[in-house]
Formats: sequence, structure tokens, C-alpha cells
Amino acid sequence: MRLFECGTLVPGCTWHTRADEDAEVVRRVVEHLKSAHGETVIRENMIDNIKARIRDEATAA
Repeated sequence: MRLFECGTLVPGCTWHTRADEDAEVVRRVVEHLKSAHGETVIRENMIDNIKARIRDEATAA
């Protein structure tokens, strides 16, 4: 299971998501950034930043 914690990208945000595939995690994160943080344009570097923060849940501590 893959895990993303929004607080690693947006300090203070406690939202997180998990999914089997990184692509699904990225999709959910983009949706969250738009709805919760008011982002209207998600640039390629933001996708890179999201991907860099996705990790295996088993190793998350």
C-alpha cells in the first residue's frame, strides 16, 4: 500500500491517502489540492513533488 501525507507538502495539513498504485495516490492528491487548498493549476513540478513524497505504508513511521 502506498501512502501520501499532505502535511509533507502543505505544512499543517493533516489529510492523507493510501492506495495500491502511485497513479491513484497522485489522482487523489490533485483532487485534494484543488478542493481543500484552492489550487487551480497543477504544474508538472507539483506532480514531481507529490511523487517524491509517496512512500510505502509499511515503512512509514
